[in-house]
Amino acid sequence: MEANGRRLFTSESVTEGHPDKICDQISDRILDEILKKDPNARVACETVANTGMILVTGEITTSTYVDISKVARDTLKDIGYTRAKFGLDADTCAVMTTIDEQSPDIAQGVNTALESREGKMSEEEIEAIGAGDQGLMFGYADDETEEYMPLPIFLAHQLARRLSSVRKDGTIPFLRPDGKTQVTIEYDEENRPLRVDTIVISAQHQSEVAMAKLEKEIMGHVILEVVPEHLIDEETNIFINPTGRFVIGGPQGDAGLTGRKIIVDTYGGIARHGGGAFSGKDATKVDRSASYAARYVAKNIVAAGLAKKCEVQIAYAIGVARPVSISIDTFGTGKVKESVLLQLVEKYFDLRPAGIIHMLGLRRPIYGQTASYGHFGRTDVDLPWERTDKAASLKEAAFAAEAK
Repeated sequence: MEANGRRLFTSESVTEGHPDKICDQISDRILDEILKKDPNARVACETVANTGMILVTGEITTSTYVDISKVARDTLKDIGYTRAKFGLDADTCAVMTTIDEQSPDIAQGVNTALESREGKMSEEEIEAIGAGDQGLMFGYADDETEEYMPLPIFLAHQLARRLSSVRKDGTIPFLRPDGKTQVTIEYDEENRPLRVDTIVISAQHQSEVAMAKLEKEIMGHVILEVVPEHLIDEETNIFINPTGRFVIGGPQGDAGLTGRKIIVDTYGGIARHGGGAFSGKDATKVDRSASYAARYVAKNIVAAGLAKKCEVQIAYAIGVARPVSISIDTFGTGKVKESVLLQLVEKYFDLRPAGIIHMLGLRRPIYGQTASYGHFGRTDVDLPWERTDKAASLKEAAFAAEAK
């Protein structure tokens, strides 16, 4: 923190052509293809990408068949990996698969929760499913943007998306699929976003392009198109391809792996993360579904005006339906006591695995669209955990409880 009470915070994003994001997209598109025909499938799909090669592995239990090789190749084509000189050609690269079924030891706890096995609840579906693993998940929201997302990660995602857009539509034809963005925001003494302190963009490009031309095009067609004018001033630092060259990229420059960009996927580091990745996992895996539910809770609390920022933690035991703990932190911004918020969460949100699946409709093929540019704060796609449909009820009930 600076002497004047101001502080800096930085978040990063990556384009859909980043090697790790290639893997996330393939894993999630395989999941989607399975869910189209088998909504009750159990999927934990991992992808590895390297020069000229895709490897799909994991545990999948399903009654349907999916052409994994085709899904992988179609994904690469959509991203733009269509030439061997890019390090990966969708038509000629090797696609290898090694898939097992879900462990029966895990399956028995997921199929029927401990509470049901011990006769503590009915056998209704909403009750019976147990958590697919132990773990702790976080959800977060704040009022820095209309999307209830922290400004650094929001702008980083917008810049990364714009990099891919201008490549694909030919606005900047010499760009290639790989790229990274980073945004540093300066906050004032009351923790409100004040200005953009630093922007870093590293964009893969054709070898013959002059750096001066690349910098000019990215500045004009990416940065100035995305970042609001009032946030940039004469002291804002802008670094475009600061190494001076970014020709070798994608899986040729760095091997990719599903689930390696968890902070990019969530809140850019401004909130905590339980550790579990999302992509390639069906909704019985609470790493994914409970993180979505926690975001849903936090966003509705902030949208209701009950806090300026809110972080929700949910924890589970494998094979047990009910969370072992739920906690809420409003960082001193809450309008009502956190104990009141906790009571309302338990009343208005069913945070058992099957309850989350039912509440958010998670047995649908909606996951491929989340695998790039963040799972939260999206306005380009309709994601159920981004809705604020419970905000009004929470607000009314919270202030009624406080008045007692």
